[in-house]
Amino acid sequence: MFYKCRASLSDKANTMEYSRVLSLVFCILACCFFFSTTQARSHKHSKHKHGHARPVSQISISPCPSPEPANQTNNSSSVFDVRSFGAVGNGIADDTEAFKAAWDKACQAEESAVVFVPYGYSFMIQSTIFTGPCLSRLVFQVDGTIMPPDGPDSWPENNSKRQWLVFYRINEMSLQGGGLIDGRGENWWNLPCKPHKGANGTTLSGPCDSPIAIRFFMSSNLTVQGLRIKNSPQFNFRFDNCRDVHIESIYITAPALSPNTDGIHIENTNNVKIYNSVVSNGDDCVSIGSGSYNVDIKNITCGPSHGISIGSLGNHNSRACVSNITVRDSVLKYSDNGVRIKTWQGGSGAVSGVTFSNLHMNNVRNPIIIDQFYCLTKQCTNQSSAVLVSNIIYSNIKGTYDIRSPAMHFACSDSVPCTNLTLSDVELLPDQGDLILDPFCWNAYGDLQTLTIPPVSCLIEGGPRSLLQNYLDHC
Repeated sequence: MFYKCRASLSDKANTMEYSRVLSLVFCILACCFFFSTTQARSHKHSKHKHGHARPVSQISISPCPSPEPANQTNNSSSVFDVRSFGAVGNGIADDTEAFKAAWDKACQAEESAVVFVPYGYSFMIQSTIFTGPCLSRLVFQVDGTIMPPDGPDSWPENNSKRQWLVFYRINEMSLQGGGLIDGRGENWWNLPCKPHKGANGTTLSGPCDSPIAIRFFMSSNLTVQGLRIKNSPQFNFRFDNCRDVHIESIYITAPALSPNTDGIHIENTNNVKIYNSVVSNGDDCVSIGSGSYNVDIKNITCGPSHGISIGSLGNHNSRACVSNITVRDSVLKYSDNGVRIKTWQGGSGAVSGVTFSNLHMNNVRNPIIIDQFYCLTKQCTNQSSAVLVSNIIYSNIKGTYDIRSPAMHFACSDSVPCTNLTLSDVELLPDQGDLILDPFCWNAYGDLQTLTIPPVSCLIEGGPRSLLQNYLDHC
């Protein structure tokens, strides 16, 4: 009996121990199940919004919070795609009104806005003025192609034939993108009045107005960047009465015989930067007109072309003032001129404070030229007044020139000589042959800081100081 009792107690103890082990295993499994369920619920909670709160396990919190989703509403509200305003973009339909509507909406936006011209479309628009001032900074993003009507016969009678796209009274605008502005200029170039149409450069009778492709007028804080523009009917870009202009990484092309297709022209415009661009056309790569100052031109590849010019100035006996101009670190190739200052007889005012430095010439006909007898015909008469040209520096200009003209040409006014011309490290050799032409000087005062190739012996030392001050005072 006693033995049975002991056996019974022992069995009970074993049973209790076994139960405890089972309970412990069950607890462990329950904890694991709870943990995995909590993680699953927490993960599920991050995907779906619920109307009630759930406790979140501290173990499941990510060490870095997830990024907030982009606010699509704000982004889309600031971008005005011209297609949303009815633009078709097939190169045939007239998309003018759509562009104007997109511009008006963007211009009225209280925060920075974008007029968007998408890639893969060609938009034909008529002569148009985009008018400001706008309420905030504006970006005109051109990723597609913009083009005008094809030639003068397609141009509406009531539209101006002197300009195509005009931006008027704009402050803080960027015209940018990787798109193309196709000027479709060939039919304009072939008008009978254009110089290359008549014999020996003469003109024939007929209409002669041709539109400037893009014009900025009375505007400030402007950026033009990344665009390609080809075959403009006349000037590609023109800036009138503007300030704080930055032109960066643009590519301009037109045939060498396309008349008056200046790449960039500035008039009465100051604080201009033109950097890292390529221009190949039928006229000046860059032309600087009267009233312009503080202009910096750097890393430009220019040519074939007519070079980089200051002028023409003083036409119709006008007064012209240009100062503080720098052209540096650039290449000019296969061009009629390199760096040029051109003025008409009979003008007044002054060109002063100009530096041409670190330039490479490749087969350029007139690498360095001052022409104060500029004339488009043979009928210009001699006059006693002229725009003064003074304080001009030519430094580190090297390369080759076309032997049809001398490497340096300083043709200054009979009554108003050029003064304070400074040359250093100028080395220009003939592109073909061994014949080195002597530089030409007429009434030019200056100084050689180093020996030059070819040697310059025709500059006059010193200069008429009283004359210089008198002309500078007028500017």
